[in-house]
Amino acid sequence: MTAAGRPGPDARAVEDLLRVLAPRVLGTVARKYRDFDAAEDAVQEALLAAATQWPTQGLPDNPDAWLVTAASRRLINMWRADAARRRREDTLFALDNPTGAAADAPAADHDDTLLLLFLCCHPSLTHPSAVALTLRAVGGLTTAQIAAAFLVPEATMAQRISRAKQSIARAGARFELPDRDGWRPRLDSVLKVLYLMFSEGYASLDADELLRPDLTREAIRLTRLLHRLLPGEAEVAGLLALMLLTDARRDARTDPHGELIPLARQDRGRWDRAAITEGVRLVEATLRPGRVGPYQVQAAIAALHDEAPHVDETDWPQILALYGVLDRIAPGPIVTLNRAVALAMVDGPRAGLALLATVEDKLSGHYRLAAVRGHLLEMAGDREGALTQLRAAAAGTRSRAEQAFLLTEIARLASVRSAP
Repeated sequence: MTAAGRPGPDARAVEDLLRVLAPRVLGTVARKYRDFDAAEDAVQEALLAAATQWPTQGLPDNPDAWLVTAASRRLINMWRADAARRRREDTLFALDNPTGAAADAPAADHDDTLLLLFLCCHPSLTHPSAVALTLRAVGGLTTAQIAAAFLVPEATMAQRISRAKQSIARAGARFELPDRDGWRPRLDSVLKVLYLMFSEGYASLDADELLRPDLTREAIRLTRLLHRLLPGEAEVAGLLALMLLTDARRDARTDPHGELIPLARQDRGRWDRAAITEGVRLVEATLRPGRVGPYQVQAAIAALHDEAPHVDETDWPQILALYGVLDRIAPGPIVTLNRAVALAMVDGPRAGLALLATVEDKLSGHYRLAAVRGHLLEMAGDREGALTQLRAAAAGTRSRAEQAFLLTEIARLASVRSAP
């Protein structure tokens, strides 16, 4: 299946490609053989084989089919090796291609990823378990990354994902899109997964990467597909708008050396105006009087940032009001953290610091709390306090890009303090 003589791609290019293909291949294999847990193990082995072989042997003509075939063979071998599953093996061969041809690749006009998404968000699972499992299967995040997103230990998250797989197996979940009545119980979990996939791509928790465009693109692609399937769901449209309005700033988020540039210092001429226009249009179409959801509100906040020609023209009072709405409908410590920044921009840094104190117990030791407090202390003129907080934030973050930015800020403040 490999093109003869074709030069092999570098390992990083293969890794990026496999990230994109993994959920699609898992969806195909799980649908074909009706065993999610075994399919995941087989696909992981196929991905490992591809990561080893493709850089030296070259890309196959059809990478999807290569992975599906490799995973199918591993699945058959696993089932053959288990004498207790002989009857399942008979079913497998009935499903498999009797001619021995390569396993089917995902069709160009068919994508099993969305089916996989809804399978992982089965109603038998709790919301946190569904989100965690889907981030692992669809988003390709590691258990450590998912645990960091949920602010829980890695061992706790590993147990949660394992129990989620067992629950789906016991429930006899079918690999198909639910009917209209079946959308609602799963939609909140599906949207949460897509949001966290995008967030990991835009601000990766990985120590070596800040941006993962493969994840942001996949999250946007899946959300677009979901929006086409459910055009009347305002929160789906709101999430798509939020992604577009946030991703529009991606090219301005780092300098040529990969150093992080905060929103207030970004070159707004590098923002993607087409994405902003589309995102604003979606916000205007969905944010109507009446009940609104958290993604719609966050999208409206992002639109206010993106529409400001200059940081000094940002409509902070309106942003603060929207954070107040968000705090009522979806309260949480991270929302309060962001609201504190908006409050500081409207009523001064001391007001923001007072609000931060209300989430001290929930975010104790979290680097983001220290980073925001350091920023507000600098606004208040307390450079010593700001330096202490920024040092704590730099020591606490796993992201090298964020750590480098914080260390630069520390050096800047220290130089101001020591200037004659």
